[in-house]
Amino acid sequence: MMQKKFVKNLALILFLNLLVKPIWIFGIDLKVQNVVGPEEYGFYTAIFSFSYLFYILLDLGITNFNNRNIAQNAQLLRKHLAGIGTLKVLLGVFYAVIIILFGYLWGYRGRELYILMWVGFNQFLLSFILYLRSNISGLLLFKTDSFLSVLDRVLMIFIVGVLVWTTILGIRFSIEWFVYSQTLAYIITIAIAITAVLRKSGRLKFHWNPAFFIVIIRRSLPFALLALLMSFYNRIDPVLIKKLIPGDLGDYQAGVYAQAFRLLDAGQNFALLFSVLLLPIFSKMIKDGKSINNIVRLSSSILITGSLIIAITSSFFASDIMNLMYHPFENETAAQFSLRIQQSSIILSILMFSFVAISSNYIFGTLLTANKSMKSLNLIALMSLILNVVVNLLLIPSFMAVGSAWASLIAQSSSAIIQLWVVLKIFRMKADYLLVFKFLTLILLLAGLGYGIKNYFDLYWLNSMIMMLGAGLIISFGIRLFDIRGLISILKSDEM
Repeated sequence: MMQKKFVKNLALILFLNLLVKPIWIFGIDLKVQNVVGPEEYGFYTAIFSFSYLFYILLDLGITNFNNRNIAQNAQLLRKHLAGIGTLKVLLGVFYAVIIILFGYLWGYRGRELYILMWVGFNQFLLSFILYLRSNISGLLLFKTDSFLSVLDRVLMIFIVGVLVWTTILGIRFSIEWFVYSQTLAYIITIAIAITAVLRKSGRLKFHWNPAFFIVIIRRSLPFALLALLMSFYNRIDPVLIKKLIPGDLGDYQAGVYAQAFRLLDAGQNFALLFSVLLLPIFSKMIKDGKSINNIVRLSSSILITGSLIIAITSSFFASDIMNLMYHPFENETAAQFSLRIQQSSIILSILMFSFVAISSNYIFGTLLTANKSMKSLNLIALMSLILNVVVNLLLIPSFMAVGSAWASLIAQSSSAIIQLWVVLKIFRMKADYLLVFKFLTLILLLAGLGYGIKNYFDLYWLNSMIMMLGAGLIISFGIRLFDIRGLISILKSDEM
């Protein structure tokens, strides 16, 4: 039974990521930003986001297409692996030329172009890792994929950790060392991932086959367009902040945005795990003509409930969280630090509600992808991109990074609502008003509880936050958003 496979492997992948990702986010990535400062990290964030805008040229939708295709036609693994592997290398060369050209036209020079080249190379390596993993998850080998999903971070924790937490190598840490560390971690991960894939495919010989390349590109183009549009409206915010706000203030505001975005990005990474599991499962169930209603409801109740609890709790303790994560930099006055924390706290509150919409998109967007409803998805993504850019252009000059956060929330929420409507229409599913009522109940009860804790209880903020998170879980179990009996019955099932 697919629900059993989903639940068991979701538990494994969540466990591994909960074990590794917090160490990376709070022990390494956060330390890097505190060491190099907001302007330097904002500089890196803007360039990273710029490189990500062209990420689709590395993939052309091949990874999503391949995941779905291998899930439905596992016998094609060996044939497609050799051809697509060669194609990915060619796309890497093309991507490198494009980002350097457009980076120069955008105004990047000197160090900016140097960092862009290295970051671009890392994007190529990451793209190849994700392609290799798409073969593994397409074969429904979720345990192997789960370990690969955290391997690069484990390696980076060790490498960057040595650089920022010790003086063994005797170097002055900079953004360049951060980028080099990623390169080494990705190369090691690729070597291990290739070994895992070759165990299933047998020996391969990479070859030049233009006809095969054209066929694959044609089949994956709808996926490519979707990925292009989504990468723009998901990652364009820091790029626009740096471009629309002149001078060093642009780098600074991009850095302030990055302070809050780090937590949204962490949440997105966990939500993405659902998508990685659901795409091959949805694809196989649709091919086999099985009902997807139960697994859609199960995944929605788990992911959206979790994101609501996190978003509401974060909004009450945003300032405390930012104060815990960041400290004053050299030559930064107390007033400047207070203003930076205040601004990033507002951004965090806004972005974490974007996380709820993003969670919904990862479920319903994945379902539409599995169903090959690419025209609908591309239209939704195009609309979201236009909306995001327009709102950014209107708000950034006046509200700076906070305006960009509002643009993200508006675009993501609009996309989530329309995707849900399209799913209900295409799959002729009835709206689950009981589930909606339960979500509203959770929101009202948790928001009321949060107000009471903040205003009437004299507790240390961290204790209050833990109490609120725990209360959110208790409420969710109480109103059966998290259905323990249902999960137990799924796990006891012998059907696979």
